[in-house]
Amino acid sequence: MYALTNCHLYTSEQALTDQAVLIDAERIVDIVPVNALDFVHTTIHPIIDLAGYSVAPGFIDLQLNGCGGVMFNDAITAETLEIMHQTSLKSGTTSYLPTLITAPNADMLKALEVVKTYRQHSPHNVLGLHLEGPYLNPKRKGIHNEAYIRLPDRAMLETIAAAGSDVVKLITLAPEQATPAEIRLLAEQGIVVSAGHTDATYEQAIAGFEAGVAMVTHLFNAMSPWLGRSPGVVGAVFSHSEVYAGIIADGYHVHFESIALAHRLKQSKLLLVTDATPPVGTQMASFWIGGQEVFYKDGKCVSADGTLGGSALTMIEAVANCVQQVGLPLAEALRMASLYPAQAIGVDDYLGRIAPGYVANLIIFDDTFQIKAMVDRGKYIPVDI
Repeated sequence: MYALTNCHLYTSEQALTDQAVLIDAERIVDIVPVNALDFVHTTIHPIIDLAGYSVAPGFIDLQLNGCGGVMFNDAITAETLEIMHQTSLKSGTTSYLPTLITAPNADMLKALEVVKTYRQHSPHNVLGLHLEGPYLNPKRKGIHNEAYIRLPDRAMLETIAAAGSDVVKLITLAPEQATPAEIRLLAEQGIVVSAGHTDATYEQAIAGFEAGVAMVTHLFNAMSPWLGRSPGVVGAVFSHSEVYAGIIADGYHVHFESIALAHRLKQSKLLLVTDATPPVGTQMASFWIGGQEVFYKDGKCVSADGTLGGSALTMIEAVANCVQQVGLPLAEALRMASLYPAQAIGVDDYLGRIAPGYVANLIIFDDTFQIKAMVDRGKYIPVDI
């Protein structure tokens, strides 16, 4: 057992000072007043002084395509997952959903098997697979390869459903391309069905929500907009209070004032995602996605025709943007990166909070949002950045 002291704690429920976090193995044991350590210090070693830094639950990214020079679609292997984990750790993400964008069935089946095997030893890092596609609307394909976009295949849907939510946590589809029965098949197995890359009308989106769609993927991007005479998917999300929405807070995908508006309307149902790609954590100038070369410059990822191809955003940058650009309180921005994603995929009983019994996945950062250390499954790791 060891202790973290001299820090500002953001537990997701409250902000605390003069408290110590006790960690034993992979779990948080307790939060106790610092002066109480004097009575139990013989059983606690070491006592780590955090010099007044902030401590929050580790971030949970529900949409991570790649980072550290790798893309999950390009190399569907455990080695890729490990590189993604180690890279994203440095920017505060302790848990994530590796995201496979539109791909052939063979790649989807391989991803199911790789994630299932990886989770046998690291269930608190990779929380499951995010299948972003292939059941999308070609009109809103974004950077996805249209050659692989297709209507739902019942046999493949049954295979995904059979894998269950331990393997597939999230699937993005266009609700107008799927029947209510197909949506229910997935949702009834605990798989979170998210609307994305969709040209659905307001009425089609609402029908999707009623069938079991519980979330939307990268709100505002690759979906029918909110117009006066045609509210679209965006209007449906704002009118349906229980639906979660992921959002990319890099300032390129969505205007910061749109994020502020979305937060006022969605509150605890708005969560941060990065939609990150290989340049994160590297000096890469370009990479390939969806059959197109994407160029990375000045923090932005775009193809030759100007289409956004994912992002180079990190989660700590998204949190900083929400505080500095959107004007949200720090405690709320932190919840958008940890508690709310955990709630969206149903893992908030052991992740997303600093509380006794929770997995000891923590982020430690200073007033300028520089990561100083991480706790990954109970292991304290100073970050050299």
